[in-house]
Amino acid sequence: MLIFRLLAVRCFAFTLVLCVLAAPLVYAQDSAPSEKSAKPAAKNPPQQPAQTEQQELQKAIDEAGNDRAALVRNLEAFLKTYPESQQRSQIYRAIVESSLKVDDYARATDYAERMVALRPDDASINVLAIQLLERNGDAAGWRRATSYCTRVLEMIGRTSVTDKSPRVSPESWESDRKRDRASVLLVRGRLYQKLNDLPNAQKDYEASYALQPSALAAAKLGEIAELRKDPNTAIQEYARAFALAGDSSGAASRAELRKKIGNVWRLAHGSEDGLGDYLLHSFDEVSTSIAPAKTVRNAGIKNPYEFVLRRAPSGAPFPMADTKGRVLVLNFWATWCGPCRELEPHFEKIAAHYAGDKDIQFFQLNCDDDETLVGPYLEEEKPKTTILFADNLESYFAVSSFPTTVILGRDGKIAFRSDGFDPDTVDKTLSDAIERVLHGAGAEATAVK
Repeated sequence: MLIFRLLAVRCFAFTLVLCVLAAPLVYAQDSAPSEKSAKPAAKNPPQQPAQTEQQELQKAIDEAGNDRAALVRNLEAFLKTYPESQQRSQIYRAIVESSLKVDDYARATDYAERMVALRPDDASINVLAIQLLERNGDAAGWRRATSYCTRVLEMIGRTSVTDKSPRVSPESWESDRKRDRASVLLVRGRLYQKLNDLPNAQKDYEASYALQPSALAAAKLGEIAELRKDPNTAIQEYARAFALAGDSSGAASRAELRKKIGNVWRLAHGSEDGLGDYLLHSFDEVSTSIAPAKTVRNAGIKNPYEFVLRRAPSGAPFPMADTKGRVLVLNFWATWCGPCRELEPHFEKIAAHYAGDKDIQFFQLNCDDDETLVGPYLEEEKPKTTILFADNLESYFAVSSFPTTVILGRDGKIAFRSDGFDPDTVDKTLSDAIERVLHGAGAEATAVK
């Protein structure tokens, strides 16, 4: 699918277009009878009209050489002679491409719309016309472009998952379909805004954002709110755009958005006091809203031995019930956490010291939201201790910062906990705590901040 990604493509490959145009002529030459096989009575066989037309087209291409402007002139002259040519669509395409190469946008736009008239149900051609009209059209052209957008939206709506490639999963197909619809709505919103039709522009921007939150849609909604003298909504939308900036949607940079929101905030509040906190809150809010739904594993479990974790990165199940009766040293970490990387060699060294002791086990419990980061990290670091996905065990232990190290006694109760660590003392502190738990000294839990 992904039809609307063509909006990022400025022109077609010139040589490919010429090959398409010239191909029928090559075929005609290859299939022509040789002198030996020709019948004696047909010394001068009359040329067929289609053969003459193809020869004229080939001549127009050959005489232009690499001159794009000459190719446009020659192809237009050819069309005057053969206005109903069966190759009009390819010829229009070649004229559009060549006109773009010589910055003749008016001609390129004209022929793009001629292509639409010939093939109104071709989504890619409609998209090309929309792109050119948005950039180079006038009010009348923008209105036509909105109708082309509506047509493309209808085409997307008619697509069915049964039509997808077998190489594409239903989830990917649906995601691409939503992205296409969001992109078309965004462009139609811009066209309505150019036409000063703000209600329809706002409606399309909101629909686009609902399908796929983007910095560009949010920024445009902020602009409309400013035009309507609604500073609170403008601040909210610009803050969303600021949080999403860098999503490759073509929106303003964070620096530009910072100026916009700062200006509106000062007008509304008299100064920029509180703006920083508001932006951080908006960032957290947007991040949460666009994060893919995450399966909450082991929800509601009240005993650590009832948890079934997964080995990282394979995902193979690991029942914590198998560890019952042993001392467990648990290190909660994440790939993005710098201190976690610093703690790891200390943790590995201590774990190696107790290798072979069946009374104690060491586990590193990963808490990344994006588990795809874990495999490459492990491939690079190659830790020797067992790596598990935390799978909500971090919530059970109320882990709120990383790294956090927890030691469970044989009874499953916390005997030691350290939120963070001191690199100068961690070896002794952790080793001493393990010895106390292993040999029964110090029944109470020890916490280290």
